[in-house]
Amino acid sequence: MKSSELAEVVSRISAGAKVIVVSNREPYVHERIEEGIRVVRPASGMVTALEPIVRAVGGTWIAYGGGSADRLVVDERGRIALPPDDPKFILKRVWVSRTEEKGYYQGMSNTALWPLCHIVYKRPDFSRSDWEAYKAVNRRFCEAVLEEAGTDPAIVFIQDYHFALLSRMIKDERPDIRVIQFWHIPWPNREAFRIFPWEEELLDGLLGNDILGFHIQYHCNNFLDTVGRAIESLVDYEHFRVFRGGHPTYVRPFPISVDYRQIETDISSSEVEKRRTRFLKELEGDILSTKLYVGADRIDYTKGIVERLRAFDLMLSRYPDTKTKVTMLQLAAPSRTAVAAYRKLNEELDELVDQINWRHQTEEWIPVRFLRAHHDYYAVLAACRMANVLLVTSLHDGMNLVAKEFISARTDGDGILLLSQYTGASRELADALQVNPYDLDQMADAMYAAFLMPEEERRQRMERMRNILEKNDVYRWGANIFQELERTSFLEGMS
Repeated sequence: MKSSELAEVVSRISAGAKVIVVSNREPYVHERIEEGIRVVRPASGMVTALEPIVRAVGGTWIAYGGGSADRLVVDERGRIALPPDDPKFILKRVWVSRTEEKGYYQGMSNTALWPLCHIVYKRPDFSRSDWEAYKAVNRRFCEAVLEEAGTDPAIVFIQDYHFALLSRMIKDERPDIRVIQFWHIPWPNREAFRIFPWEEELLDGLLGNDILGFHIQYHCNNFLDTVGRAIESLVDYEHFRVFRGGHPTYVRPFPISVDYRQIETDISSSEVEKRRTRFLKELEGDILSTKLYVGADRIDYTKGIVERLRAFDLMLSRYPDTKTKVTMLQLAAPSRTAVAAYRKLNEELDELVDQINWRHQTEEWIPVRFLRAHHDYYAVLAACRMANVLLVTSLHDGMNLVAKEFISARTDGDGILLLSQYTGASRELADALQVNPYDLDQMADAMYAAFLMPEEERRQRMERMRNILEKNDVYRWGANIFQELERTSFLEGMS
């Protein structure tokens, strides 16, 4: 699907209503530099997915303003027209204090909801003060939405777990506003979620939505089961909806994707070639003479980076014929370093890489290259194109778009995807080598199978996966969500 086709769908369905997107991350960041102010577009699948929606209708995007120069470029209402070179929509920035950011983002979002929903055996930490900060920030975003909507009809599209209370707050003030929310991370089973201290309030907040989307049907099922056993409501399993206070919330799977055609174009760009040249210079040695196993992740305990390294170590020990013939390149972006669990993970990774290299390296060959830095979109594409094998070993992941970026980037028709069965992407990409990342023996064997796989099989698998993504790109994802809003609105009108 093309961006223009998505724009037509959104324009038709919104029918003159204001379209407002809400997310924690902003689509453009203004940063101070020596020469003045630099505009940065974050490497984000979410940004890629949502920008065509707000562009299509000249909508408004409301987000947290965290850039060092963000306040300097907006008007008195915190608004700026974007993109800079050809303004098509308004970005409205919401300001959050350091104390609120610590409670709402570092605390409730990333030390409570993140580990709770991912179930990777990291105990979530709950704090009443974090919950109060979370509620306060959700309230501030609600005020921003209502200010932008005014008295006009509006469709509000909320992103992710940072705003579980927002839809209910909006509906309490403006029941006529249509509200959609997409939850980008997994939804756990009922037994896991029941420990959340403010369960009823959070679930009631989410049931303010008209449509609530998850990546896969399994997460939809988990959510309905949680609601049915936790709060007073009517769960309609036949139509996958929940009635709370007479208001229906439709719960639907919408597997997010990437801009397949844009990646196909960008992979041949000079920017990608610059990043590739930079990698080769930084790494030294002739790593391209070995089979290259690549990981590209935020440093996060859900991504299975530790398990991946240990499995690679096991492969080298179990299959000596791989020594000096394989290299693991890990692009690792620092993340949430203010949270203790993430600092500890960084230390563990450094120690593990040193151990593996000490155990196996020769004078001419270093088995693991670990590049800790914020790698941009073009750097990730360069790494995807260099890879013989891409390693996605998440312990739990809503989707994982790096896997889809890798397939989109392989216009050469080659390459192997080794993919955790606990990612949403595994439902679509059956031709990946699927693994249980908790089973190091299985993962090491799969890595060796990738080492031995003949070219004909590699190409057949890649062709089938590329055909899937070509049909189900990020614009199809956006169109499906808005078409579902149209369909459910019609059903409600008939009832």
